[in-house]
Amino acid sequence: MPEIGHNSKDVHISVEVRLFNSVGCYNPNEKGWPVVTVPAGGSIGDVAKKLGVPTKEIFVAFVNGKDFTPGLVGDDIRTSYELEDGDVVAFSGPVPFSYGYGAAIV
Repeated sequence: MPEIGHNSKDVHISVEVRLFNSVGCYNPNEKGWPVVTVPAGGSIGDVAKKLGVPTKEIFVAFVNGKDFTPGLVGDDIRTSYELEDGDVVAFSGPVPFSYGYGAAIV
């Protein structure tokens, strides 16, 4: 990751995280979606790590509605994508009737 400035080490961003299907169990909030704070330049992988979500359990990842899942089952999500303050990140485990369950998408 390139340096973003010598005085940015204390700058943080906040992102809302939505957790669906089998990764929903990693939501620390009983009501609502978690808001995660990471250092400026933080990535999708940093958010997953902060919530304790193993990236191998994430089958679908979105940032502001844009898909960051490069392919089908077995492909890792693009964990290095840098987030911006206010982004909405969504993670999901396998979706019923998808390749994650061994069936073609209907």
